[in-house]
Amino acid sequence: MGTFRIEGGHRLHGEITPQGAKNEALQILCAVLLTAEPVTVHNIPDIVDVNKLIAILENLGVKIQKKGKGSFTFKADDINLDYLQSDEFKVDGRSLRGSIMLVGPLLARFGKGYMPKPGGDKIGRRRLDTHFEGFIKLGAKFRYNREEHFYGVEAKKLKGAYMLLDEASVTGTANIVMAAVLAEGTTTIYNAACEPYLQQLCKMLNRMGANISGIGSNLLTIEGVSSLKGTEHRMLPDMIEIGSWIGLAAMTRSELTIKDVSWENLGLIPSVFQKLGITLEKKNDDIHIPAHKDGYTIQNYIDGSILTIADAPWPGLTPDLLSIILVVATQAKGEVLIHQKMFESRLFFVDKLLDMGAKIILCDPHRATVIGHNFQSTLKATTMVSPDIRAGVSLLIAALSAHGVSTIHNIEQIDRGYESIDTRLQAIGARITRV
Repeated sequence: MGTFRIEGGHRLHGEITPQGAKNEALQILCAVLLTAEPVTVHNIPDIVDVNKLIAILENLGVKIQKKGKGSFTFKADDINLDYLQSDEFKVDGRSLRGSIMLVGPLLARFGKGYMPKPGGDKIGRRRLDTHFEGFIKLGAKFRYNREEHFYGVEAKKLKGAYMLLDEASVTGTANIVMAAVLAEGTTTIYNAACEPYLQQLCKMLNRMGANISGIGSNLLTIEGVSSLKGTEHRMLPDMIEIGSWIGLAAMTRSELTIKDVSWENLGLIPSVFQKLGITLEKKNDDIHIPAHKDGYTIQNYIDGSILTIADAPWPGLTPDLLSIILVVATQAKGEVLIHQKMFESRLFFVDKLLDMGAKIILCDPHRATVIGHNFQSTLKATTMVSPDIRAGVSLLIAALSAHGVSTIHNIEQIDRGYESIDTRLQAIGARITRV
């Protein structure tokens, strides 16, 4: 189990460039299975979860050629479907939740897709019903081996259908879209997710020859085609990492510039941090955060009531940033209610912040009230364990703001989602060592 040793309480300074988007990468890499022609993808983050998926694709028989840092060409012209039934795949697929999105492309192109129950962050129930209900509506037969927790869908030919998704699941929408592009006839998906990463997937599929309309809305219409061709694609910067660096700058009262953030794809993220009192300056496509030497003050609602920050489907705030926002609020002036609607275990990491001296009332599994210190008292260094990717980075930000030396164990969780985070933070002055 890896460990970070962090000497906190130091100001940071400089520029940091966000990695390619993790959540987009998992969708885009699965989509290469939809064609036998080469697909070249740029700005792929070098992180554990993405590298696991690339390894699975290689075991499936996809030919992979590295073109440069973050750039790869994939050619899925000789797929080994026997691998899907192997014990090796049951282990590989189980270790990565994003591997569920292999099922849609495999079902569309080869008539069958299999998947062990995937793992991922332990942040609460993360059901897969949306995915498989969509496949069933397209004409697939579903089966589930309860003893081995192994899912399977099969179909001689998928046929377009109308469906109203029971939740606006990003991975569920992506999986169904990838299955529907090669189905016969028209598929209509209502209550579809419309996150920028899902938009990126749809745009890439259209360049490959798919016929998807309604991109960016919650109503997608897909006219099935017989085959897709190759293409080239560049991934967006990771909006969760951008939010992480905004939070880091505020908590350490540092002057930072976040480069090439793709402002038009950030949605509510800048305005939510501004509601916490954080100053963000737009400079071309960069975000500049000045040093908040006098701290930052949380806005109340216009009637004077306490601010609530909650997650919601896009264009609402992504749930992946609530852990960061909660930590940032611990040193704000004022109070805020954090409402995590989607996952019932994501706020349980606050016990570690309480150990550091934060003032937080955990109301229930979904809500926490944060009473900010206004930097009148600093967080205390401590030893902690990273429970998941986002909580791990939140604790890292807390440790960088705290006086003293903190230790974070189980940093493999952080490495799953953040590329070379220690060396990139060292470059802007952070005192962090990988042990």
